[in-house]
Amino acid sequence: MTNARSPAGSPTGSPTWISPQAGLRAPLAALVNVPRLLDAYFELQPDPSDVQQRVAFGTSGHRGCSLDGSFNEWHVLVIAQAICQYRHGQGIRGPMFVGIDTHALSRPALETLLSVLAGNGVEVMLAHDDGPTPTPVISHAILGHNRLQASSATPALADGIVITPSHNPPQFGGLKYNLPHGGGADKAATDWIGRVSNELLESHLQGVKRTSIAKALRAPTTHRHDWMSAYVNELDQVIDMDLMRGVQLRIGVDPMGGAGVHYWPAIAQRHGLNLQIVNERIDPTFSFVPLDWDGQIRMDPSSPWAMHGLLDIKHRFDIAVACDTDHDRHGIVCPSSGLMQPDHYLAVAIQHLVTHRPQWSAQAGIGKTIVCSDLIDRLAHRLQREVWQAPAGFKWFAPGLHDGSLVFAGEDSAGAAFARRDGSAWTTDKDGISAGLLAAEITARAGCAPDTLYRSLAEAFGSPCSAHLQMPSTAMQNRRLAHLSQRDVPAAEIAGEPVLRVLTRAPGNGQPIGGIKVVTRSGWFVARPSGTEALVKIVAESFAGLDHLQQLLSQAQTIVHRAMADAPESMPLHSATDQRVLSRTA
Repeated sequence: MTNARSPAGSPTGSPTWISPQAGLRAPLAALVNVPRLLDAYFELQPDPSDVQQRVAFGTSGHRGCSLDGSFNEWHVLVIAQAICQYRHGQGIRGPMFVGIDTHALSRPALETLLSVLAGNGVEVMLAHDDGPTPTPVISHAILGHNRLQASSATPALADGIVITPSHNPPQFGGLKYNLPHGGGADKAATDWIGRVSNELLESHLQGVKRTSIAKALRAPTTHRHDWMSAYVNELDQVIDMDLMRGVQLRIGVDPMGGAGVHYWPAIAQRHGLNLQIVNERIDPTFSFVPLDWDGQIRMDPSSPWAMHGLLDIKHRFDIAVACDTDHDRHGIVCPSSGLMQPDHYLAVAIQHLVTHRPQWSAQAGIGKTIVCSDLIDRLAHRLQREVWQAPAGFKWFAPGLHDGSLVFAGEDSAGAAFARRDGSAWTTDKDGISAGLLAAEITARAGCAPDTLYRSLAEAFGSPCSAHLQMPSTAMQNRRLAHLSQRDVPAAEIAGEPVLRVLTRAPGNGQPIGGIKVVTRSGWFVARPSGTEALVKIVAESFAGLDHLQQLLSQAQTIVHRAMADAPESMPLHSATDQRVLSRTA
């Protein structure tokens, strides 16, 4: 059996199970069969009595695969109709900004979506060249339109839809809805949209208004928009392009076959950057992306296995960046140490931005998800910035980024957004492009790559080690795990230290975290079901070393296994070979 390649700077220090194919190119026979995928999209009708085939909005939209009946034409029809009804009920009268990524199912889903939007008389804005559009560009466009409407007595506010399953494997499709604040729809909105969508599924599409795609494209409500120029031209309002032009860093970019492939050359030309795109291919099988930890293709710029292509040539650049398929996530590659851990880069970005953005309000806070490193809290305390903690899902940060109460927000899965240099909102959804360019600005300003700056932060605040563990689960087990509580933590001591807090709600907004967070003096762990896949996730962090980290993980697994065994229709508990553990060490 072929051995997996060991990524440069890959995590070490705890037990791991990694596919022997991780880091290698997928064999031809393993690539997704695109014609079969497309046929299933149109031919399979989901069964609403099967929970796996119902509409379900996770942390970021509805995602699924046409082959198993979880993302098919009927799903897009009913979600589109439900969104039309929702926006009508909310008085949202402006245009709907619509973008797609480069997954195989995104193009047919766009045609389905347009047929319903036109059928409901919704004004739609599409890319002028019919090309893919990054998620942050849609957010930027919504904010730009609505800013111009602010002075109107009867503003016609815009909202948006992005057809993308983010970094999920090539066989997946997805759709997410953005509110007029530019960010992902909140739980109240997605709960309503999900409920109405499933009612429409159960009624076999009764109430869905649609027209043909040919009529939709010719409809007077369907318009074209130059997304690229508006976004690219304003990037110097969020990034110090003058500084970067003066230094002329060698910047490498891997778009990973995603929606930003054609944006990066425009950015380089418009702002005079020495930027090299290492791969400009667009291929719905994503055959050029190395296999991830589990042997699947996953366009994840935070994965050292999926990032092998860029890591192999990191020495050619002063800094290199990558983005996922819809370009809302980032990966930062330094010439010496390789791929930065997401939390490490978030801390460096916060330190740099707060120090070098004098127009930012001193009262504005820093947003982070419940599983981000506590090093961020320690840093924010020194910077005299309040930290606002939210559950997983970037949608929680959108209102704060929009109204200026937050100037930065980040999540541990390599997503971030931050304010313009003048402190006003840039995007309220994650922006992998600006996060990547910020790494170049940081390098130009500091004269060294961000990994060097992180080592200085670790020396000042402590050097945490952390681990992410994933286990397969059933829907019933995930429902049980989402309701973990203090009763599930019987011990008063975890990993040799007293339990200080057991959290089931995020401190920032009081919303359920969909699991549990247990905090001790030197560390913590979070256990929760994934919002997008059939997985249980355990994240742990320790400032007391790897042995302490392993104790946290072990006791977290005990709690999770007990809860999973209690769930109806429980699957057998899994051995170590069914688990993924990735340590993140300083």
